[in-house]
Amino acid sequence: MLTPTDEQAAAADAFDDGGHLALQAGAGTGKTSTLTFIAARTKRRGRYLAFNRAIANDAASRFPPTVTCKTVHSMAYGAVGHRYQARLNAPRQAGWKTGEALGITRPVHIGTREVSARALSYAALRTVTRFCHSSDTVISSRHVPRMRGLEDAETHAVLSQTVLPFAQSAWADLQHPGQGVVRFDHDHYLKIWALSQPAIEADFLLLDEAQDTNPVVEQVFNAQRTHAQLIMVGDSAQAIYGWRGARDVMTSFDATPLTLSQSFRFGPRLAQEANRWLAIADAPIRLTGTEAIASELGSLEHPDAVLCRTNVGAITHVLRHLEKGHRVALAGGGSSLRALAGAARDLKEGRRTTHPELLLFQTWADLQEYAQQDPSGGDLQPFVDLVDTHGTDAILAAVNRLTDEEHAQVTISTAHKAKGREWPSVLIAEDFAPPKDLPEPDENGRPVPGPIDDSEARLAYVAVTRARQRLDTAGLAWVDQHPGGNPAP
Repeated sequence: MLTPTDEQAAAADAFDDGGHLALQAGAGTGKTSTLTFIAARTKRRGRYLAFNRAIANDAASRFPPTVTCKTVHSMAYGAVGHRYQARLNAPRQAGWKTGEALGITRPVHIGTREVSARALSYAALRTVTRFCHSSDTVISSRHVPRMRGLEDAETHAVLSQTVLPFAQSAWADLQHPGQGVVRFDHDHYLKIWALSQPAIEADFLLLDEAQDTNPVVEQVFNAQRTHAQLIMVGDSAQAIYGWRGARDVMTSFDATPLTLSQSFRFGPRLAQEANRWLAIADAPIRLTGTEAIASELGSLEHPDAVLCRTNVGAITHVLRHLEKGHRVALAGGGSSLRALAGAARDLKEGRRTTHPELLLFQTWADLQEYAQQDPSGGDLQPFVDLVDTHGTDAILAAVNRLTDEEHAQVTISTAHKAKGREWPSVLIAEDFAPPKDLPEPDENGRPVPGPIDDSEARLAYVAVTRARQRLDTAGLAWVDQHPGGNPAP
């Protein structure tokens, strides 16, 4: 960092004062540069806790040698995980086989649904996973996942009573370092480490991506408050992983609040669009663009990236661009789309599937009816339409024609997988649908749009801040006509 901004200098001064800090860093505001700048000002020993190994490795090349850069999993492995090395190297096996070993051998009837032994096995293993992501000390019914078709409280309670004993047996099995029937993975030793109430040796801790922290990591981090200076860093407006157990811990963290709002990724026009979504989400930050960057909004015929709301939308755009003869890459690879299409093919050919989204359906007709008629199944309707229009073979063939990003003309990504990424030009896909209308029309009989959900506004913010030069907001154009689409800055 050549010349720090006023905000970066203020963060460094606050760090020098020794208090706990919560640093809200907006999209493209030089978060890592700021952290390395403040860490270089002290000889105290620090630890930088990264979101993943790639980020940790990159940070290690930038931070001074007084700061150790690791993932939380890496720390947990060094403390206790290495004891389970033999189980970590165990071969993968189907969840239903693990379920059999735990004693799940027969289906059960819950409400009007028959829940297969395979589905129960999946639920038991997912219960353990949800427990491992939590800050709880024992497995309980609150960790049992919801299943499609069993969403109401009564049927979920019956499911929990059925699944919980097997989940408890699975967790007990995972305590044995030598051998066991449940495949041991990295989240298991992380939870075992967290339950040991570890003390991390450091003078200060930097927790990155704090807005998407699992409660188990939050618990370990906060427990260091008495002996280390704690600095949480993230962007509350990019908290988009609540659906998988993460939560924004920044806004409730007892610390001095600081802000980085000067974005070096794009210019004022894109910052203005980002600020619209920040205001809709009631986020605690607004961005300022860099005047020297000539970024703009406008239509794009050949974008560098297309960002979709759903995997179904991503499949649609992959097919669309392949039909045009483009070289297409899919961010994160095609495994999730391949799994969905494979599950659909199983159902269409009369076989049950173990895919978590579709495992309760016995036939494709059951899924079609559920997507069309059940209020909880509306999000599956685009996927059903896609399969009915193109067929599973065409979708699987398209996935097999994908190329790597380095050689692609266009990258297709969901907004979730685009987090942390950027491209020169970005098109927002049309599956960012507007909120549903309220049940009652206005006094003139016209439909009234429902409120924009905060989580959807945050996802839109992530999407519109991925472009450096040109952004096509076609898929979010509905916001211009929405009553809540232009809040005060």
